[in-house]
Amino acid sequence: MSLIYRKLTDQLKQLLGQYPIVALTGPRQSGKTTLLQEFFTEYRYISLENPDTRNFAEEDPRGFLQEYHSKVIFDEVQRVPALFSYLQYEVDQSRQMGQFILSGSQNFHLLEQITQSLAGRVAITKLLPFDFAELRSASLLPGDYRDLLFKGAYPPVYDRALDPSFFYENYLQTYIYRDVTALRNIQDLGRFRNFLRLCAGRAGQLLNISSLAKETGISQPTAKSWLTILESSYLIFLLPPYFKNFSKRIVKSPKLYFYDVGLLAYLLGLRSMGDIKHSSALGSLFENMVIAELYKQNAHHLLLKEFWFWRDTNQREIDLLSFQHNKYELFEIKSTQTLTSRLFKNLNFFRTLLGDDFGTSTLVYGGTDNYHRSGHQILSWQKLGN
Repeated sequence: MSLIYRKLTDQLKQLLGQYPIVALTGPRQSGKTTLLQEFFTEYRYISLENPDTRNFAEEDPRGFLQEYHSKVIFDEVQRVPALFSYLQYEVDQSRQMGQFILSGSQNFHLLEQITQSLAGRVAITKLLPFDFAELRSASLLPGDYRDLLFKGAYPPVYDRALDPSFFYENYLQTYIYRDVTALRNIQDLGRFRNFLRLCAGRAGQLLNISSLAKETGISQPTAKSWLTILESSYLIFLLPPYFKNFSKRIVKSPKLYFYDVGLLAYLLGLRSMGDIKHSSALGSLFENMVIAELYKQNAHHLLLKEFWFWRDTNQREIDLLSFQHNKYELFEIKSTQTLTSRLFKNLNFFRTLLGDDFGTSTLVYGGTDNYHRSGHQILSWQKLGN
């Protein structure tokens, strides 16, 4: 398969003209190293996973940065925490834009070092698994969304035509659990795996930490700590509720989603297309896929949007909303391929609440056609990111 051009590449090149350091974060296996090595060939690529290179950086950081002082990519840079203070001094002295690119697989440690030593000197970006436009550019976006629910969007599944179930099992064993033990002293990985599966069972639902902790058999502080690990590893994200200026009878707990729907499906025990098609979780998986896609577009194009959901105590809900330029964008998400007037009930109700602040309302559904109805845009899931 030919190399897929990542949308974030153009944004990175622009930021390198504006900041002395650009950091590339994201989940393991999202394609960070490939992007940097293939599309930034004018930079020297230095991996601090290499023991000799790492020893050089640890024992003689000044000499190391004299050797690698400009147009350098430092991958796995979090492996040498002491280097960050020297990077700060180096860029403050040179005042050169685009001097270094930093990347790492343990985002928690990488971001911790950046905020401590490089605040104001670094632009932080995030590369997530393929978005729809990237898959479409390589003719890899399927015609049936259920194929995407099964495969997910991690590059190795497509680059090497891997069996999704085999990939995700190895992904859990090789990467996630290794990172977890590096971040926290977790003795019982079996319990953590159960915690991860319980999170998957709650995808698209309101997060109840007390219930999640109780079912896992851990304390609430431990559950919060483990959720932080999953968030910092870019495996899950929490969608906050929107409650400003509206009814006080609203829900104030966040909802939990996974960045990759293929990993979510695997954690739910879905191992084949047949499992996907007959799953009672199909609607939740579709909702997760669409919301994660909008998050990917936001990250890969540096749109800087904030997202929320809205729900009141009468169970009226808007699946996703954003607020830009003093107007609201509303999204309702339904896996059905058949449209009925009932699907627009919540959009119509919320538009009435918004009044003049209303901007656009979109129903994203499982069909293939796009059109307008009663002031709403009807958008096929395939056309997200067009």
